[in-house]
Amino acid sequence: MDEKRTVRVSRFLSMVLRHRPEAVGIVLDEAGWVDVDELIAACATRGRRFSRAELDHVVATNNKKRFAYSPDGRRIRASQGHSVEVRLGLAAAVPPDVLFHGTAAASVGAIMREGLKPMSRQDVHLSADAETAVRVGARHGRPVVLAVDAAALAAAGHEFRVSANGVWLTDAVPPERLRRISG
Repeated sequence: MDEKRTVRVSRFLSMVLRHRPEAVGIVLDEAGWVDVDELIAACATRGRRFSRAELDHVVATNNKKRFAYSPDGRRIRASQGHSVEVRLGLAAAVPPDVLFHGTAAASVGAIMREGLKPMSRQDVHLSADAETAVRVGARHGRPVVLAVDAAALAAAGHEFRVSANGVWLTDAVPPERLRRISG
């Protein structure tokens, strides 16, 4: 599978498994899972054909580990980033003292006034390291990295969870727990 096709299939799967399962006529269960064979068949009927081997390749090589198979390999879901209602069943976790959020420079003013909000997603996404946050922010323009005082938030009762691909999730981050560190 060439890189161009891998990216196309990955982007399409992100759209379907995170935002619009109805676009191919599937229904995710409450935890975001769908049967792999059902997904492949539904996509094929909508003109988006890929094989199980190609799906395996996308799951295995996605640098952000956006997708995960169930332990038996018969179901698949997006690891996080859903705009559709799902309960990933992630246990609460104690975060590192500092987490990071990458954003575009154009968004920093509003974020510093209002804090981080999930926007169209279910959770605020945070990175364990600044380098990852730079890459995330660069997707939207000139990147800015914000440090999040996760220790203070956890002490104040904010719940944190970590997804299968290492993204830290929380409900919101108030502006007083943010500090601009680059960009």
